[in-house]
Amino acid sequence: MASPDVFATNVPARLDRLPWSRFHWLVVIALGVTWILDGLEVTLVGSLAPAISGSDGLNLTATQMGLTGSAYILGAVLGALFFGRLTDRFGRKKLFTATVFVYMCATIATGFSWDFWSFMVFRFITGAGIGGEYGAVNSAIQELIPARRRGFTDLVINGSFWLGAALGATGSIILLNATFIDPEWAWRLAFIIGGALALIIIYIRRFMPESPRWLMTHGREAEAEAIISAIEARIERDTGRPLVPAVELPSLRLVRRATTSWWEILTTLVRRHPRRTVLGVTLMATQAFCYNAIFFTYAMILTRFYGIAPASIGWFMLPFALGNFMGPLLLGHLFDSWGRKPMISLTYGMAGALMCVTGWLFSIGVLSAEAQTAAWTVIFFFASAGASAAYLTIGESFPLEIRAVTISMFYAFGTLIGGVGGPALFGALIDTGERSQILWGYLLGGGLMMLAAAVELKLGIAAERRPLEEVAPPLSLAPDDVP
Repeated sequence: MASPDVFATNVPARLDRLPWSRFHWLVVIALGVTWILDGLEVTLVGSLAPAISGSDGLNLTATQMGLTGSAYILGAVLGALFFGRLTDRFGRKKLFTATVFVYMCATIATGFSWDFWSFMVFRFITGAGIGGEYGAVNSAIQELIPARRRGFTDLVINGSFWLGAALGATGSIILLNATFIDPEWAWRLAFIIGGALALIIIYIRRFMPESPRWLMTHGREAEAEAIISAIEARIERDTGRPLVPAVELPSLRLVRRATTSWWEILTTLVRRHPRRTVLGVTLMATQAFCYNAIFFTYAMILTRFYGIAPASIGWFMLPFALGNFMGPLLLGHLFDSWGRKPMISLTYGMAGALMCVTGWLFSIGVLSAEAQTAAWTVIFFFASAGASAAYLTIGESFPLEIRAVTISMFYAFGTLIGGVGGPALFGALIDTGERSQILWGYLLGGGLMMLAAAVELKLGIAAERRPLEEVAPPLSLAPDDVP
């Protein structure tokens, strides 16, 4: 006789067999728009760094600007840990609404900063909101998108950060033009407008359902059934074609359980999946160092070593941002067809090798500002696809019950190792005024990316086109069904 605590569900198979539809576009838009606004806001900080730190701004040194970048990342680390745990406990929908609200308030407040310390505190809180988004948004994406298109969709959504970056670069050109806006208020207006735009996200997400996969692992199978049935009915109306009958699909037997303890989370990471844990930390830490070190200080490189006027920095950020978006867009489908392991290794390895070469060319002074920008555009075409795949890898590698908190933990630990120190280190290297000193930072970043490529070749898993529950069986799987 079956235990009353055990129940069968075919929710995962029903979600994975759905054809692409308007519902999936809703998921892409509602969740991807966060990264667009994040990219907009972060790029404005980079592009407006000379204005923020100048006499019309807060009079900050390059080191202080680097420290505010580190404060943003540190806030994201702590926010990821705090909100990621809540996402697995209370659901995806509640938390991806709460986190974007925190982001909105803190970003607007940044526009009213009055000195170094206030600016750094508001940047810290803004980072906390964005850090919380990583776990909530990435887990929701992976649980709602069919397995056959999960890789491409996740990469493009994460890559949409760079659409926002392109908008930020364009906006900085206008904001730094003294003909239109007083320089003293230009950078403040950028933050205020960027934060206010988050209201659009909150509105759109009202139409997003809770993840049926999250509901089923919390024993709320009736709610999961209601949501998946509504999604199926909507898709049949939109496409005009009937779906494969649910009774013909495979099901899982799950055990109703309470919330997952921190001890069980740590045991799963260290004992059950140690190789995946090493892989996740490596991928996240290396890409975090490279991105945060380069991106948060690139405007200072342009102004100090190439003599680019602050008002023109956006023209150089624009191709860099577009290259970052085109990487996931053009290479993303290969992560589903050719596979995760070869593509992650290729993108990390190419980015690392090219970064070392470009750093050397910078150090000997043979690059113009345009050539430097073209080189970074090519490097991060590959790096962006690889970095987006790192988030995908973490979400796929661990059980559904701890998906959001593991994404958040790996983001937090990887970023803490590789991201917090990066902007501060490069800011200090730039303050030396010597290209040879900055070269060491570029060599370190490129070497770390190549190391990650080697680790992926050794430890990577083949998750392409496979159901999430097959790649990482749920912790709540009935004992008799555990592989």
